Amino acid sequence: MPEPTFILGIDYGTESGRVMLVDAVNGQEVAWHVVPYPNGVLDRKLPGGATLEADFALQDPLDYLTVLYEAIPAVLQMAGIQNARVAGIGVDFTSCTILPSKTDGTPLRSIPELENNPHAWVKLWKHHAAQPQATRINELATKRGEEFMELYGGGYSSEWFFSKVLETLQKAPEIYEAADRFLEAGDWLVGQLVGQESRSECAAGYKGMWIKGKGWPSKDFFEELDPRLKNVIAEKIEGPLIPVGGRAGGLTSKMADLTGLIAGTPVSAAVIDAHAAAPACSLSQSGRLAMIMGTSLCHMLLGDQKKIVEGCGGLVEDGIIPGFWGYEAGQAAVGDIYAWFFENGINASTENQAQLAGVSPEDLITEKAAALIPGEAGLIALDWWNGSRSVLMDTELSGVILGMTLKTRPEEIYRALVEATAFGTRQVIETFEQQGVSIRDIVACGGLAEKSPFVMQIFADVTGRDILLPHSFQASGLGAAIHGAVAAEYYQDFPSAIACMASLQEKHYKPDAEAKAIYDKLFAEYSTLHDYLGRGVNDVMKRLRNLRPKL
Repeated sequence: MPEPTFILGIDYGTESGRVMLVDAVNGQEVAWHVVPYPNGVLDRKLPGGATLEADFALQDPLDYLTVLYEAIPAVLQMAGIQNARVAGIGVDFTSCTILPSKTDGTPLRSIPELENNPHAWVKLWKHHAAQPQATRINELATKRGEEFMELYGGGYSSEWFFSKVLETLQKAPEIYEAADRFLEAGDWLVGQLVGQESRSECAAGYKGMWIKGKGWPSKDFFEELDPRLKNVIAEKIEGPLIPVGGRAGGLTSKMADLTGLIAGTPVSAAVIDAHAAAPACSLSQSGRLAMIMGTSLCHMLLGDQKKIVEGCGGLVEDGIIPGFWGYEAGQAAVGDIYAWFFENGINASTENQAQLAGVSPEDLITEKAAALIPGEAGLIALDWWNGSRSVLMDTELSGVILGMTLKTRPEEIYRALVEATAFGTRQVIETFEQQGVSIRDIVACGGLAEKSPFVMQIFADVTGRDILLPHSFQASGLGAAIHGAVAAEYYQDFPSAIACMASLQEKHYKPDAEAKAIYDKLFAEYSTLHDYLGRGVNDVMKRLRNLRPKL
């Protein structure tokens, strides 16, 4: 029998799932296949026609299985290898994405009498309708002095686990009662692969109030939150917890038949997609920040010590790499903001110019924006198009562009939006450093890091730091494979796996001193607006939000 030397990395994102076949010896990406989710993101109505409320973002868990059934056989065929050569499987998943299920793993959306109830479906990470529940959790946890609050930088998000569970209980108690389990989608998917339920310490720690060595919050906390939640842990949550890189089980015979793999192939515990990217960015020591840049932006950082940082999206012992405190921060929209602009901000004149030049309108706008010098447009923006994650942890905030005139051009607006997202990252970095967590350099991965030198140079100029690039821009998938290699004991630990499977390019972005000097002044203005509109001095954004129709 041939020696097993390949690992499958299965990466579940917001719009699609990707399966990568990786050479475990050197990290080479041998083959990959992407499957868009057939039902996509459900934010207006369910497939059956039921209308969704504002701020809903749902998915169909059956789409996740479609990824397995289509993509795994495809990569095996593309690579031309025997299934016996696959040594392990790693899984990452965008988070916090949760679903209610029965004990055997059946999603409630698959039960005919429940399929038209939105709360029976997967609640995607960017489902923000649970903000009232998050506000209640924050108020109560602050009053009680719950320890998990300081580990989340002082704020629990509407995007996270128990905000969505509480929302289900309060808005659809029949769904709450029907659910035997509430699961992170990554944990559910791994359960489907191995035939038994477990939970990832990564997701439980960063999204679910679980603290290593101490466990979940007390019955008293949940009872005070809502009396019906008193026994939620024992009844709907409690079960085995698996550390990062741990083995959740072996592939079932049923799944082996459906995917073309060998039964018993080791499967790692699920890990959050951004956290999976960290080892693929060669993050194996403190002082290096990984930026995972896509529709949103996640910041991953390892620390030797526990430091409480405002707006830190999560601080979990052994949460990213064993032996370190894993810090998470993030911005709720980056690529999404750029996409919004290109969808809504390109005028007929720009389209005509692009057609005459034989380029896309997006490329023309980018070229013009890159020709501007910092501050030339007289614009500044706030990057809260999808709310503010770090450091304010407030999904009810919204975006701003200040300084518009009748002479303002599309490329000036686009550049201001890119600068705003870079300012948001600088806000995160400076907050960490003010609390004693040093950041030496940055490694950026994801689609933006791969495809947009314009964006990356602005991030380098604004932050004043070198930005390094990994050889793999499919970092989450490669990171999932690294987790799979450790779980399969192909490598004894993460440092060994990272040394062989991950590497950095020589190419990197260096900050321009003249641009940095101007951006220092613009960042001071950004910070003033950030605090004025984000820290309660003027709550105009929330008053405007309350005027919006609820549907």
